[in-house]
Amino acid sequence: MAQAGVVLDRDQFNCSICLEVLKHPVTIPCGHSYCLHCIQNYWDQDDFRGVFVCPQCRQSFSPRPVLARNTMLDDVVDKFKKTSLHNASTPENNQSFAEADDAECDVCTGRKNKAVKSCLVCLASYCELHVQPHFESAAFKKHKLVSANKRLQETICARHDKLLEVYCRSDRRFICYLCLTDEHKGHDTVLVEEETQNMQRQLGDIKQRSQTKIQKREKEAQELRLSIMFFSRSARATAEKADAIFTELIRSMELKHFEVRELIKAQEKTAIREAEQLLEKIQKEIVELKKSDTELDQLALIEDPVHFLQSCQSLQAPPALSASPLLSTNPGGSFDPVMAAVADFKELLHEVSEVGFASIFEKVREVQIIGPQNPPVQSDGETGSAAQTDPPVAALPFGLDQTSANPLNPFLIPGPIAPMFSLSPLGSRLSSGTRHRHVQRRPHPRRK
Repeated sequence: MAQAGVVLDRDQFNCSICLEVLKHPVTIPCGHSYCLHCIQNYWDQDDFRGVFVCPQCRQSFSPRPVLARNTMLDDVVDKFKKTSLHNASTPENNQSFAEADDAECDVCTGRKNKAVKSCLVCLASYCELHVQPHFESAAFKKHKLVSANKRLQETICARHDKLLEVYCRSDRRFICYLCLTDEHKGHDTVLVEEETQNMQRQLGDIKQRSQTKIQKREKEAQELRLSIMFFSRSARATAEKADAIFTELIRSMELKHFEVRELIKAQEKTAIREAEQLLEKIQKEIVELKKSDTELDQLALIEDPVHFLQSCQSLQAPPALSASPLLSTNPGGSFDPVMAAVADFKELLHEVSEVGFASIFEKVREVQIIGPQNPPVQSDGETGSAAQTDPPVAALPFGLDQTSANPLNPFLIPGPIAPMFSLSPLGSRLSSGTRHRHVQRRPHPRRK
């Protein structure tokens, strides 16, 4: 029951991200605590989104909360670590049986305990209980203890039964001191510890270069995230501005449509009013001419000469006719020229829209996040063969298939396939095609 209580207390002080005991604990606004480094790395991955989430309760925060060290929790964790180390230092509390992958104690009988130390002089491994004489007895003071090694027998020379303490660079083998006077005499040899230090220095240099590459890639990734965010914002803002411009154009065309209709109606009223006034004048002249014609008919019926002559003297001359009006040669289709002008205006707008949209389309295609880059420069310490072992380039299509007419862009004529770009592991863009930039105008007859 006591052991279960210790495990429970230990879980309470574990970070839910790294699953280790809290280091420099900080508490976020929702109340959960994490290691300072763990929560910073976790939130750095979502920095470009601007929304930061708790890994446990998934509560989101915006903007990013300021992290402050929880001093009270830090003190409690330090006391817990000291208590755990004190309990672990007691041999009775630290005994455990050896598992399949553990080194076994060579002194234990029956079921063997897990070995914690191996002696390079005794060539044996000991558990926590049986290794105590090496710390307490003066006879074992000169023995060299190392961490328990399950493969301890592999560090012993099979020929001389001595510890392998020398490394032969000529044969690239581990040997003992007796081998130096035998088959490895005159070879380039060095102590294992010295060769280990040399190899560690080389590995340290490799790790430093690797860390430099990681930092460079992380910086590029961060810049790419920012570019994506700014690119999306610019695209949305441009789309909104384009909507406003096209809405204004549509309203302008609707206003011109209304003005043309009102102009036609006004011209219709003016022409009809003038024609009706002329028609009324002509009708009056017809009435007067008919009246004069009736008087002549009546005069022709008089048989008395004297009365006839007297009536002729009182006869008035027929009214003079006004100038004849100039009528349209095609009264039924007098607005045909207007229709022709409207059709020409339509064709002109269509031609301008084709050229303008083609220009807009090309400008949109030229806006990119990833531009052309120079080929990667081979860094120092990397051979040509290593550079050739990079993974194959992953092809990513960024172009449009223009082998057939595009319903979203009817101004592109059929042509070669659009370019297919590919990204190499270092981010350089490769082109495997050419871009077709020709715009075809659809011919139409121009009215004169």
